[in-house]
Amino acid sequence: MLVRYADVRGLLMSPASSRNLREPGLPRLVRGTFLDDDPAALMNQDPPEHTRYRRIMHGTFTPRHIERWRHRAAAIAGELIGAAGEEFDLVAGFALPLPARVICEMLGVPMDAYEQFRGWTEMFLSTSDANAEARAEGLAEFTVYTRELIERHRAEPGEDLIDLLIGARDEGDGLSEDELTNMVFTLILAGHETTASMIIRGAFRLLCHPGQYAELAARPELVDAAVEEILRHEGPGSNGMLRRITQDVEVSAGCIPAGSVVLPNLSAANHDPAVFEDPLRFDVHRFGGAQPIPHLAFGHGPHYCLGANLARMELQEAFRALVTRLPGLRAREELATVRWSDGGFVHRPLRLLVKAG
Repeated sequence: MLVRYADVRGLLMSPASSRNLREPGLPRLVRGTFLDDDPAALMNQDPPEHTRYRRIMHGTFTPRHIERWRHRAAAIAGELIGAAGEEFDLVAGFALPLPARVICEMLGVPMDAYEQFRGWTEMFLSTSDANAEARAEGLAEFTVYTRELIERHRAEPGEDLIDLLIGARDEGDGLSEDELTNMVFTLILAGHETTASMIIRGAFRLLCHPGQYAELAARPELVDAAVEEILRHEGPGSNGMLRRITQDVEVSAGCIPAGSVVLPNLSAANHDPAVFEDPLRFDVHRFGGAQPIPHLAFGHGPHYCLGANLARMELQEAFRALVTRLPGLRAREELATVRWSDGGFVHRPLRLLVKAG
């Protein structure tokens, strides 16, 4: 496992760092069928296939495209807070439904399917104790649902994100059926649970620092910088993804031999004291200065998170809504007793009971 910022960043850039972990006997972060097993997944491809895939997708997730959805994300956040009442569970009442509703609207997914794919995403990423057989069955069901969704959009095209993906081309080259299915699958998966986990973890951290929450309420212009600190301090919600080393790689501690499987730990890199002063300290001002050192919550290099612009926008609007509409928000329970998910890929509080003021 690599933990130093420079080593992690360097390995993520290295052409010797492969995401092909499908050879028999290679390790897994989770037992049974997992995200690493699908060869059509963008996250599992290496050049030249990965380069082609990203080139086709270039332009679909630009800040300009994502910015079109900011007003709607802010409106949904406001609606959820308005319906929450004086005391509520921030996880179930706000953090989970916000990104789910946003990604459903962006993809043209009917909201009546929300509970169904919420169960699927939790099975793969966080709170489920499902065995390997159940996860394999869930993956098959999710894939069938995704293919049917794409076919409905082909039959009745519109202007949703799925329609943009169907039409995405680079010099006439488009996504294959498997690639398109996997991209929609990934967007539903990552656009829901992983973004929700960052809202939950970020809210938890701010509740641990009520003075900083109060400052954001008084100065909401600090929210964007606070989101970057939440991403550094809490992101990416897991330790990262495994890499297989295809040729010897030099790191600060020596040589990693070809054939090794390595975990470049993004969370550890984001807490490297050689890069971030007093890294365990949570500080909403840390990214407010000129040209701060970038965190690695979204990764780095060729596999930098394709949905980073979307996730960042949703986090900004989530916390802007919380601090402006609920300036006196506080925990309703002892934060040290909050139960977190375990055994999955993404880790977050399962429940976060709060009072509006």
